[in-house]
Amino acid sequence: MRCVKMMFVAIAVVFGVVLTVNDSECFGADQKTNVLFLICDDLNCDLGCYGHPMVESPNIDALAKRGVRFERAYCQYPLCGPSRASFMTGLYPDQTLIHRNAIRLREKLPEVQSMSQMFRRAGYTATRVGKIYHYNVPADIGNDGHDDPESWSRKFNPIGRDKTDESKVFSLRPGSYGGTLSWLAADGTDDEQTDAIGAEHAVKLLAEHAEEKSAFFMAVGLYRPHTPCVAPKSYFQKYPLAEIEVPTIPDGYYKTLPDPAVKALTRKKDQLDLAEDLAKQAMQAYYASITFADAQVGRIVDAVDRLGLAENTVIVFTSDHGYHMGEHGYWQKTTLFENATHVPLIIAAPNSKAAGQSTKCPAEMIDFYPTLADLCGLDAPANLSGVSLKPALNDPSARPRKDALTQYDVGYSLRAGQYRYTEWGEDGSLGAELYDHESDPQELTNLAGRPESASIIKRLSMRLRERIADAQKKPAGLVQKQPTPRRQKK
Repeated sequence: MRCVKMMFVAIAVVFGVVLTVNDSECFGADQKTNVLFLICDDLNCDLGCYGHPMVESPNIDALAKRGVRFERAYCQYPLCGPSRASFMTGLYPDQTLIHRNAIRLREKLPEVQSMSQMFRRAGYTATRVGKIYHYNVPADIGNDGHDDPESWSRKFNPIGRDKTDESKVFSLRPGSYGGTLSWLAADGTDDEQTDAIGAEHAVKLLAEHAEEKSAFFMAVGLYRPHTPCVAPKSYFQKYPLAEIEVPTIPDGYYKTLPDPAVKALTRKKDQLDLAEDLAKQAMQAYYASITFADAQVGRIVDAVDRLGLAENTVIVFTSDHGYHMGEHGYWQKTTLFENATHVPLIIAAPNSKAAGQSTKCPAEMIDFYPTLADLCGLDAPANLSGVSLKPALNDPSARPRKDALTQYDVGYSLRAGQYRYTEWGEDGSLGAELYDHESDPQELTNLAGRPESASIIKRLSMRLRERIADAQKKPAGLVQKQPTPRRQKK
């Protein structure tokens, strides 16, 4: 619809008056660039667009065809709370001081400006739908969890049948769901599930923004495929158990690893040497939950297109960290292997010259903040540790960063070129791991300690320690609240 100024132009032409009118004011070209930030919970790269031979993810795959798919994107900590606090602040976990779940952001950084807060201060409506900061799942479904209220203009906590049907969920540890392999092939329809309710609300809010022509940063956090893996039965039927193959490890595998790595892989005793039938059911449930979450992503992205918002909206799709599905003999997260550190990342930005392509540019989740600030023309805080990935959205060969850093417990891991190099303990005092992804993409052959690897390890160790030192720098202008030391008993 033409604006009032166009009427004035027509009148002026009739009377022979020359007026200078900015057409962008009439057609919206000067409107702020919107952001739709979509994030799944505990999703690895088991997706069609990342080459998985079985998982159906047509909507995420379609988004990859219109955006740029990052092949080498990594979380900074393979656990929900630390990862989410990290990417929402653009700071490393050693800077946020959040290394475990159930810590609210401002307990550690009371003055930090979060990513959505930057948009809010720039005049955007910053909305949260579902889980963005840490939530206990399923316990916190329907409430605020460990949210940061200062990050949002408005919020919505969906709650559906997956929450009320908890008693029907199968769990390896009866009564335990969120941190244990657990699943349910649910009765009923998609629309009864929490993520579908959240997706529908997001669509409603997008329609409001389209009508009002108001700028938005909308973060939609889906709960799936986080355990308990719940989806309607039809999604389970897509993955027959007979077609699922459970990963295996070589004999004597743990003996090739440093003790802290073995500790990470064996800490969940009830998931060691999982019986094949249970392993297949767990994988089926995980895949079913991915495809269910993909359907909700499709509903939201379709609304962006239908409402005419696509030309002025950046869409980001990602997950908070990766996930093991039997690889290395392990299930779930919290390791420093590729399975737990590697995340899907798709950025579809208006006018991106590399749309529909993939890039091997290393990316870290702390890069989201400066990248979105760059794409939207906003001034990000100077103390961010991330870098803008915008160059890679126009040229897949661009490399705004060289490598990617992840930490867990007392270990730090560097993904650099064809290698993953990990050190445990101060300066590697508790052991090291080196994997060559060209010959060993599954990371099952530890090359550390071999004489032929000495020069590679020397180079990567030096680089890793440089990265650790940078990741531990105190963020300028921010107060970090350290934990209060416990008093010694007399």
